[in-house]
Amino acid sequence: MGTKGKEIVGENADEIVELLNKAYADEWLAYYQYWVGAKVAAGPMKEAVITELVEHAADELRHAEMLTTRIMQLGGTPVTKPEDWYKRTNCGYDAPDDPFVKVILEQNIKGEQCAIGVYQKLFEKTKDADPITHNLVLQILQDEVEHEEDLQSLLEDMELMAEKFR
Repeated sequence: MGTKGKEIVGENADEIVELLNKAYADEWLAYYQYWVGAKVAAGPMKEAVITELVEHAADELRHAEMLTTRIMQLGGTPVTKPEDWYKRTNCGYDAPDDPFVKVILEQNIKGEQCAIGVYQKLFEKTKDADPITHNLVLQILQDEVEHEEDLQSLLEDMELMAEKFR
C-alpha cells in the first residue's frame, strides 16, 4: 500500500483487514453454496433457479476478488486455506443436501440476509475511517440486497404457482 493510502486508514488497518478477511471467507463459502446448489437443484422452476444461482455465484466470486485486492492494499494477506474460511466466517455455510429448489432458495436467502448485515456493519465501521473500503463495501452491499430480492421473488413465484395448482 502506498504511503498516502496508508495515511487514510491509519491505525484501523489491521482491524479492517480482519473484518475484510471474515467477509472474504463468507464470499468463498457463498460462491460454493451457489455453485453446487446450481448443480444439484431439482423441482419446479428449476431452470430459472439455476440461472439465478449461477449468476449469484459469479457475483460472490467477484466480491472475493474485490476483497482480496483491498486486503492486499491494506498490507494484509487474504485467508489462504479453505479450512480457515469456516473458522472466520460470519454467515456459515448451508450445504444443499436437500436439492429441492424451495429449500435451496431459503438457504441462500438466509445467507444473503446475513451478508447484508455483515456489509451494513462494515459500511458503518469504514464510513469515517476508510473511504476506499467504504465505497467497496457499498458496491458489494448493493449486490447482496439485489440477490436477496431476486431469490425472494423466485420463492414468491414458486409459492404462487403451488397455490394455483392446489
